[in-house]
Amino acid sequence: MSSAKDVKGPRARGPEAAPGGGADPEPPSGQGADPEPPARARDAYPEPPPPGGVLWSLSGDIRALLMLPAALTLQVAHPAVGAGVDEHSVFRTDPWGRGERSLRSLQLWVYGGAEAAEEGRRLRVLHRTIQGTDTRGRRYHALTPANYAWVHATGFPVYQHAARYLIRPMTPAQERALYAEWLQVGRILGIHDRDMPQSIEEFWPYWKRMLAAEIEATTVVRELVDVDQPVPPPDRGPWPLRMLLRALWPVLLPPLARFRRFVTIGLMPPDARAAVGLPWSAEQEKRLRRMCAVLRVVVPALPERLRYLPRARAARAAHRTAVSNG
Repeated sequence: MSSAKDVKGPRARGPEAAPGGGADPEPPSGQGADPEPPARARDAYPEPPPPGGVLWSLSGDIRALLMLPAALTLQVAHPAVGAGVDEHSVFRTDPWGRGERSLRSLQLWVYGGAEAAEEGRRLRVLHRTIQGTDTRGRRYHALTPANYAWVHATGFPVYQHAARYLIRPMTPAQERALYAEWLQVGRILGIHDRDMPQSIEEFWPYWKRMLAAEIEATTVVRELVDVDQPVPPPDRGPWPLRMLLRALWPVLLPPLARFRRFVTIGLMPPDARAAVGLPWSAEQEKRLRRMCAVLRVVVPALPERLRYLPRARAARAAHRTAVSNG
């Protein structure tokens, strides 16, 4: 696993490494983690991103669902994170449940209000016992600050890049606001400011160093973009729908797997795509742009109940009510 001297991220320190990313992280005592904070510090919960901010509009939009596979794949392209997910995650046996929990967690960070910080603490507790050896033979622990920060950091460049296709290019001011809000989400997750670049000017050199020194096509990356990887049929939703999907799954899975690979690679920033070694052609780029052009027209025309995910929709409605009531 990457030690402080191995990882060329921001002020790398601490034990070792981190599967995270809104899925099912505090290492056991003696592992080099920060001790449990005193009661006064625990009560000072960081606030979630502000209503009306960039994340408020972006992460609850149904188009954001298409951005998540690229971010998750980049997370597990880190040797430690990939090893942690490979060895400890249930993504192979319970992909739908893991996806549902990950999405719920991500929505809580942005729209959860008082629940956001509690969710961050829950995730850290879940990762306390995760440790092992990474793909390069280095010891890791799930909550090494430098590697846990990488899991979080991947969200910003994916949001920034994918929004150009699916929504609109961000202005420099919007990019700065997005990064500031993403840092705030990091605080909710327990990431110290010293472990994340504190500005965009600091972020991009850090990003390039990580792509050059750490990122690789791990076993989990290869599985996530493999169109022949077995995936069980969905086990959520009404019983008749589950039965129908189970019956049709042999027909539905191949095109869905190809689509997953297409959006995973296509919405990944090009420099990250190259660092991982994922192929992408000019023809695929044209297809992606055509698809996204349609979504840019269709999705904004949808009623709010269809355009936004349930928690985002509820938070937006509650905020409007609070504003109207003064």
